[in-house]
Amino acid sequence: MQHGGVELTAYLVNESRARKPDLAEDPLAGAWIPDGDRSAVRALWREFADAVYPHDDLVVSLRGRYIADTLARALRADPDTVLVVCGAGFSSYPWLLPFPAALEADLPAMAAAKRRRAAELTASGAVPEREVRHLAVDLTTAEGRAEVTTAARELADGRPVAYVAEGVVFYLPPDAARAVVTLGAGFGTTAVTAVSYWPAAAAGCRVLAEQRDWFLRRDVPADASHLTHDELESLFGTPVEDRGPEDLQRRYVGEVSVSEADLIPEYVAVSWAAASRAADRAAAPGSGA
Repeated sequence: MQHGGVELTAYLVNESRARKPDLAEDPLAGAWIPDGDRSAVRALWREFADAVYPHDDLVVSLRGRYIADTLARALRADPDTVLVVCGAGFSSYPWLLPFPAALEADLPAMAAAKRRRAAELTASGAVPEREVRHLAVDLTTAEGRAEVTTAARELADGRPVAYVAEGVVFYLPPDAARAVVTLGAGFGTTAVTAVSYWPAAAAGCRVLAEQRDWFLRRDVPADASHLTHDELESLFGTPVEDRGPEDLQRRYVGEVSVSEADLIPEYVAVSWAAASRAADRAAAPGSGA
């Protein structure tokens, strides 16, 4: 197991979701961690929890649950919707939901590790067979983003696209972060975009500063990008459904058990294409549909 760089965060995300199975509703989260690495990952998670942040399991599980619910909504609207995920890590979305096809883009080492592990889990029957392409790209470059766009358009072939950029935007330089946020616009048929981000108002958050110091010692880039709700609406050109950790606790837990002041303030922004919003309105009770 690599104990440095962005791959480290991928293992921690899966361990966090595996620790709250009822909240995350991701029964595959722990399966992505190879058996030989499981004890080391748990020890690393505990080190992170004790030294910096004991609530990663809560926030990461809430984030994943909300994104999965958004994707399920997109599939209900059109079962032919395909999935494109940037910064996929070891997320389970293509195997949890019946997408006809999916594209996962990540750094070369991550993409290769995910491809190998997906093949192992499929062969063992631990995950269902899915049409998933693992694309190795550098999202900080225009060339890498263009490669994602080309692959997404080929995959979709006119079908709707659900686009996800989860746990990646804040690790990119500002211009690249904004480009990744709006990457789905270039796919031509994107129905919904879901992006997780750190709000600009929380740039001085104590917990966030401690988290970044911890990851810096493990070679995660020092730069961090922060966005605002208004900036996201300007980038998308559409209304944005924006949910923070307290909003998501109310939604899925029924109460705020941990104040946002004690959490890494990761928000999830969801933007639906105009056609999707019109379809939702037409299907609403009392619409006459």
